Amino acid sequence: MGLYKRKRSPYYWITYKVDGKRVYESTGTKNKKLAEKIYAKVIIDIEEGRFFQTESRRRTFEELRDRYMAEFAIPNKAPRTIEKDRNTFKPLSTFFEGYTLAKITPQAIAEYKQYRRTQGIKVSTLAKELELLRAALNVAVREWEWMDTSPFLKVRIEQPKNSIYRWLTTDEEALIVLECADWVKEIVIFALNTGMRQDEILSLKWQDVNLGRKTLIVVKSKNGEQRTLPLNQAAMGVLQSKGKVRHISGLVFPSQAGTKINPGNLRRGFNAARGKAGIDHVRFHDLRHTFATRLVQRGVDLYVVKELLGHKSIKMTMRYAHHYPESLRHGVDVLDESGDTMVTLAQKRATALP
Repeated sequence: MGLYKRKRSPYYWITYKVDGKRVYESTGTKNKKLAEKIYAKVIIDIEEGRFFQTESRRRTFEELRDRYMAEFAIPNKAPRTIEKDRNTFKPLSTFFEGYTLAKITPQAIAEYKQYRRTQGIKVSTLAKELELLRAALNVAVREWEWMDTSPFLKVRIEQPKNSIYRWLTTDEEALIVLECADWVKEIVIFALNTGMRQDEILSLKWQDVNLGRKTLIVVKSKNGEQRTLPLNQAAMGVLQSKGKVRHISGLVFPSQAGTKINPGNLRRGFNAARGKAGIDHVRFHDLRHTFATRLVQRGVDLYVVKELLGHKSIKMTMRYAHHYPESLRHGVDVLDESGDTMVTLAQKRATALP
């Protein structure tokens, strides 16, 4: 019988063949009788031709891992990062081996979290593993159409409490921009003034830009939701310059061949400028942190910052709350406006007393 238990899983698993391919999947239940019924139904559906496999039921974790490494990691990442990804995939492979993508559910991910915690790993290590799995699944949704939605829309990745991020001073920004090649410079300036993620910028098309209203729509957002961004003068300047000659592809920032710029090429271009400027430990993503940090330092409300960044939860935005406490002063100064009247009235009453 194709019903069995796995050491690391509390659930019963089933295995069967469909279209000549061996499939292994969890029943999602600890009840043996229920698991037997699930298995029996699958077998009957296969025999009667009523078993239809969607891409998510047909594709496996191993296929996801291998294609992600081949098409995204190896062409776009540095050798050291590629090796890190390979190592990060190892514990994921140990747990999710044999899973179809349909079985990588929020519940399965929660089980993986518990499985790794019992091994005593650091919060930061678990976060990196889950972030890599999320990245691969996002590609499976957006690029390959292997899934309709990512399970990570309902999964929270806990970050270490002492996690830090880097942001640029105005002097550092000027030095990096000065050393950038022209095509990198315009992307860097645009990132610093919109807070958009790298992929959002590289995927931006003219059809989503409204120069008249000074806005753009972020279509390919990380959290799966569109957002509209207002554009300041610096961002508008970049778009007006780029708009003089538009490529047939419709991309705002196309490569010389007219295709989407390879993220690895942008990273190398940015790192080259950073190196020439003598500035260490700065990633392209830190331009987004710089955008958010400066807004908060200038007293912009955290909810506004959240909307501009496209954060799904205000908790993500709260990491910037400690910047420039003076920006919070207006909140308490409001009390003075009403308090002055109360104090004045009290003083008058005190003066009137015999």
